[in-house]
This record gives sequence, structure tokens and C-alpha cells, in this order.
Amino acid sequence: MTSLPPLVAPSTEPLSPEELARYSRHLALPGIGIEGQQRLRAARVLVVGAGGLGSPALLYLAAAGVGTIGIVDDDRVEVSNLQRQVIHGGSDVGRPKVASARAAIAEVNPHVTVRLHEQRLDAGNVLDVLAGYDLVLDGTDNFATRYLVGDAAEIAGIPCVWGSIFRFQGQVSVFWATPPGGEGVVYRDVFPEPPPPGTVPDCATGGVLGAMCGTIGSVMATEAVKLVTGAGRTLLGRLAVYDSLELTWRHLTVRADPQREPVTGLLSGDQAYEAFCGLAPVPAGAGAARPAVAGGLFESLSGPTAEGRLAVDLAGVPGESGVRGLPGAGTVLGAPVRGPGVASSGAVGAPAGAGPAPTSLTPRELAARLADPDDDLLLLDVREDWETQIVGIDGARVVPSGVYAGPDARAALADLPRDRTVAVLCKVGGRSDRVAGLARAVGVDARNVEGGVLAWVRDVEPGRPTY
Repeated sequence: MTSLPPLVAPSTEPLSPEELARYSRHLALPGIGIEGQQRLRAARVLVVGAGGLGSPALLYLAAAGVGTIGIVDDDRVEVSNLQRQVIHGGSDVGRPKVASARAAIAEVNPHVTVRLHEQRLDAGNVLDVLAGYDLVLDGTDNFATRYLVGDAAEIAGIPCVWGSIFRFQGQVSVFWATPPGGEGVVYRDVFPEPPPPGTVPDCATGGVLGAMCGTIGSVMATEAVKLVTGAGRTLLGRLAVYDSLELTWRHLTVRADPQREPVTGLLSGDQAYEAFCGLAPVPAGAGAARPAVAGGLFESLSGPTAEGRLAVDLAGVPGESGVRGLPGAGTVLGAPVRGPGVASSGAVGAPAGAGPAPTSLTPRELAARLADPDDDLLLLDVREDWETQIVGIDGARVVPSGVYAGPDARAALADLPRDRTVAVLCKVGGRSDRVAGLARAVGVDARNVEGGVLAWVRDVEPGRPTY
């Protein structure tokens, strides 16, 4: 892809003496100069997510002099965010992230207008939120929102700078359906289908190197500046893959899928994008949650098509429960395995007609069973040891989830009792759901604790520490 023309027309108002001094290092740059700085001042950039990627991107966009910055986030700052979300500080814990980010931006550059969107994006509001912005940066950490933002950007006709991080790896690209004078490529061209639910750990589960967020977020801000000013060659048509352990960058060529139908409308129905990603029931009348989509042209590269599988493959973590060990359907120890979150068709060993067996229980149900002296339920905590040191439940057997996908998986599953219920617990329910599914496949009455230990603290033991 050749260089693109500037996305934004320059503002007509001259730069003030204070602005000339503030942006003097930009003004000396070929391709930016005074006109480029005026383009930045006239630009309206929306950043979705004020977290690990959004934090550095927001700070550098503000420092660069982007005139209007919108921030979308409905979360509040938590202590565990401070390791990587550098726009927030210790005094911001408990504060809405959008408010914390606005205060930080005001310190960096008082010339920036900040618009706050303290809401969760969905199909009902995303087009209204994107309206009036020149481009969007997607720094979100879940597949449903990525597909939603990608579709909305295609409908709105604006470019989307996308970034993703996992452990020690990061990915960045620019997606734009209709760039001037060039061939467009969008998120769905590269990643036509999401990975199976639960197969890609999030940052809370798999971890992430905090400093790497600064690397990827800064590249996202750089791409936004290049799009606005027309400087250089953007990542449109390329996927940049960063390995912080090896300190290497790879650039993979990505192209539009000629068989893909353009997105002209959002998926309809409540939680339609969650359903598309397998995270919610299919809305009534909505058809298949995962429509058949022709594989993108990413297959010619050294990597699979689905982003989640790419992320895990790049991570190269042996023994991690995820894509390789837990397919949507297959066998473990000779028994069929259903996809994560899919209820068993019946109780293990139950007579025909006995009906479906429970596959989960709520924290309150777990608390009642643990308090019953006649109930021999076993609580299996599949979090890492360091997590249980922050908060745990007395009497739990701790076996990290990776054990059930590693070389000792057979022995670990065989060690689970067949004559009593096993309640499986993790932080939020993803890892425990996968382990419970494996255990049920080999004859264990295993039930996932809905919402994990965070839901336990919320519903049963308020005031205990969380992370």
C-alpha cells in the first residue's frame, strides 16, 4: 500500500505562539510541519478502551496535539490496572477510567478537547458514538467488541487502528474498507471468525508484560498521526507482529477477501456480537451466531486465520490450556469433549431420560453446599498459586488449569473423584469452565463456579481483596 493522502483538512486558525513552542519538534519534521500540526488540531480521534493500549495511545495523541479525543470505557480503575495502564495512578483507584484519563490528558495538553463516553459499546449505540470522529483506535481486550468496532468503522467509512497484546507478543494494523485510491482491508478480512470461546486467555489469565503495552499503544498513536497528516506509509495492508522477548518485528501482508460481503449493517439482537463469538445464546430469529464466512487471504502466510489462534501460536507457551489442547470438539482420554460453556447432554452415567445434568453453580449455591456438613463436595481451584495467595476459599484443592492441558493431564483427571461433585473455580469462570468440561468428559460430576472467585467475593464475602 502506498502512502495515503491526509485524512483531515488543516484548521484555518493559525497556531498560537504557545502552540508553536509546544509543537516545535513536530514543526521541524518533513511531512508534518505547520500544516500537519494544524491537521492534528482539527482531527477528531476516538479511542475505545482506556486500558493497557489506550493509556499510552491517549497520552501520545494528546501530546501530539490532536484537537478532539473521545474516550470509550465503562470500567473503573483497579489496583491490578496500574502495572500497565499508565494513564491512571494510585489515587485514581475506584474512579471511572474515562474521568481519570481526562484528568491526565489535561495535564499533558490543555489544548485538547476530551469527550467522554462512559458506556459499553453495543450494536444499539456504536454508530452514534463513532459519528463525528475521523478515525477510531481499538484497544479493547475482547473479540465481541473488536468485531463490533470493526463493523461499525466499515459502515461509517472511517479507518480503524487496531492493536492486540498477549503475554510477550503484540499485533498492530490499520483497517479501512474504502481508503482513497487504494485497496481496503478490514478486520473481518484477516480474522473472519473468532476463536472458540475460552480458548484464548485474557490478560488477567495469561498475563501481559506491562512495558509492552507502551510499545504497541505508541505504535497505534503513531499510525493515527500518520493517517491524519499523510506522513509516511501506514500499516494498512500489513499486520505488524512484535515479540518483546526476541525484540523482533514481523510484517505480514494482509489483503481483502474478494468473497466477503461488505458489512452494511450491524448484527441485530441483544448481545448479537457476543453470540457471534459464542459467548451468549443466539438471539431469536437471528440465524446462526457464527455465519459461514470464506477464509481470508491470511492463509497464505505463516499463521492461521483466526486472531486468537494466531495470538496463542505466537505466544508459544507449552502446556497452556487453550487452542491446541481444547478444541471445540474432540476427544480426551477417549471420551468426547464438548466446547466450553456447552452443557452436557445428560448426567455422566445417568440413565436415559434422566435429563441434562447441571454443569455450573452460583457462588451462593457453592457457599450453601460448603456449609452443609453432609455434603462431600470437592472445591477445585484451578488458578495459579500466586492468585490463591491474594484471595482464596478455605479447603480448596489447588491445581493450576495448565496441568489439565499438559503432559500430566491424564493423571490429574484420573485423580478427580467420580463419586462426588467437583466444583471448579478460577478468577472469572473461563479456565474453570474448560477444566470442568474436560472432567465431565471422563465421568466426573464437575460444575463450573459462575463468575469465579470475583463473583464469590461480590456475593458471598464482600470486602475480601480482589485483583
